[in-house]
Amino acid sequence: MLKVFSFILATITLGYPTLGQTTNKSTRPNILCILVDDLGYGDLSVQGAADMQTPAIDNLAQHGLTFTNFYANSTVCSPSRAALLTGQYPDMVGVPGVIRQIPEDNWGNLMDQSLCIAEVLRENGYDTAMIGKWHLGLQAPDLPNKKGFQLFKGFLGDMMDDYWTHLRGGINWMRHNETEINPEGHATDIFTDWTIEFLNNHHKADQPFFLYLAYNAPHFPIQPPKEWLDQVMERQPNSSEKRAKNVALIEHLDYNIGRIMKVLKETGLDQNTLIVFTSDNGGALRYAQSNGRLRGGKQDMYEGGIRVPTFFYWKNKILPNSTTPNLAMLMDLFPTFCEVAEIDVPQSIDGISLLPSLLGKPQSTNTRYLFWVRREGWHYGGQAYYAARYGDLKILQNTPFEPVQAFDLKNDPYEKQPLNPSDMEQYQDLRFQLQNHIRKAGAIPWQ
Repeated sequence: MLKVFSFILATITLGYPTLGQTTNKSTRPNILCILVDDLGYGDLSVQGAADMQTPAIDNLAQHGLTFTNFYANSTVCSPSRAALLTGQYPDMVGVPGVIRQIPEDNWGNLMDQSLCIAEVLRENGYDTAMIGKWHLGLQAPDLPNKKGFQLFKGFLGDMMDDYWTHLRGGINWMRHNETEINPEGHATDIFTDWTIEFLNNHHKADQPFFLYLAYNAPHFPIQPPKEWLDQVMERQPNSSEKRAKNVALIEHLDYNIGRIMKVLKETGLDQNTLIVFTSDNGGALRYAQSNGRLRGGKQDMYEGGIRVPTFFYWKNKILPNSTTPNLAMLMDLFPTFCEVAEIDVPQSIDGISLLPSLLGKPQSTNTRYLFWVRREGWHYGGQAYYAARYGDLKILQNTPFEPVQAFDLKNDPYEKQPLNPSDMEQYQDLRFQLQNHIRKAGAIPWQ
C-alpha cells in the first residue's frame, strides 16, 4: 500500500505554479465533472477520516476550493443526477425518486423537453462525453446520446449487483453509445481506462471538452479488489471487515482518480481544465460508511444524507487550499459551467452560478429558499418526503409519515436539538414556500 500511496503523491503533487501565472492557451477551459456514488462526508482523509489514505482527492482540495456547505439535491441517486445535469430541482424535471428497470418500482421519468448541460455546451462548441453511471433512463429519448453527449461509455442502470459482472437483475446495461458491450474488469478501473483514453485522444483537439465522469463507487455492494482489501487489513488489523471493505473501495477509487490526474498533467490538459469532485448523496451507514459528525446518512434528510464533500480545482484560477461556507447544490453546477464556458445561462433553471466563489470574489448564496425531495415505494408508500432551508433554518422529514422537524443549523449544526417553531414567523414562511414548491412540482409528470 505504501508503494501505491507514494506513487500517487509523486504523480499529482508536483508542478503547481503560483496563482495568477498565465497559461499558453487562450481557449475556453475544459470541464471535468467527477460524481461519485454514496460518498460519506467523513470518508476522505482530507475530511477527517483517520483510517483512510486518499491523496489524489485530498490534493484536489489542497490545491483548490472546498465548499463546506455543498449539498446533493436528494438523498438518493436519480434525483441528484437530474438536478446536476438540468440545473433544476429534480421534481421539476420529472425525477422525484429513483428510476429503475422494474416499472412497478420506478419513481421518475426525465422530461423529454428538459435541457441538459451537455446540450448547451455542445451547441456552443464543446465536445461532450459521459463515462460511467447514467441512471436517468433506459431507452430513448432518455439516453445520454439524446441529451447532448456525443460519446457515452458506461452503465445505463442504477446500482450494479456486482462490480465485476456489471449486471443489474441479470441485465447488462453497459453501453458504448447505444450499443451493448461487455467489458472485463472492476467497474472503477474500466471507467478510468475509458476516461484516460478520452483524454489522450483529446489533448491536441482544437475544441474544449465537457466530460461527465460518474463512478458507481463507493455504492454497495462494497466490492474492492482483493489486493486493496488485503492492504487495508494488513495496515489496520483491528478494523472490522465491513469497514475495511469500504476503506479499500474508496482508496481504490482514489487511486484511479490519481491515474486521471497524472494523465491531465502529462498531456498539459491540467493547464486549462476546471475539475469538480462531488457526490450524489451521503454515505450509507449500514455499510459502515461515515458522514463524520453529521447526523444521519443516505436516504435521510438530515445533513449526513444530503451534505457532500465537494472540491473545485482550476489551475491558476482558484486559490489553492481555500474554503468557502457558501451554500451550494448540485443544480448550481449547470449555470456555473455555462459561465465558465462564457455561455449565457438559460433562464429556466433553478440553480445559480458559483463562478464568483470559485474566483475568490464576494458572493452571497445563502439568501434563497432551497428544497429537497424524494418519492419512493416500499415502506414510504409511494409518497414523497421533503426538506427545505432558508438561511440557517432547516425543516425536514425522513419519511412521509413523521412530523416536520426544524433546526437552527448555525447553533445546532449536528441537528441534535429540534426547535419548537409554533410561533416562529420564519418557520411558517418556510413551510409556505415548501408548500408552494410542492404545488408547482405537482404539475410535472413523473411516470
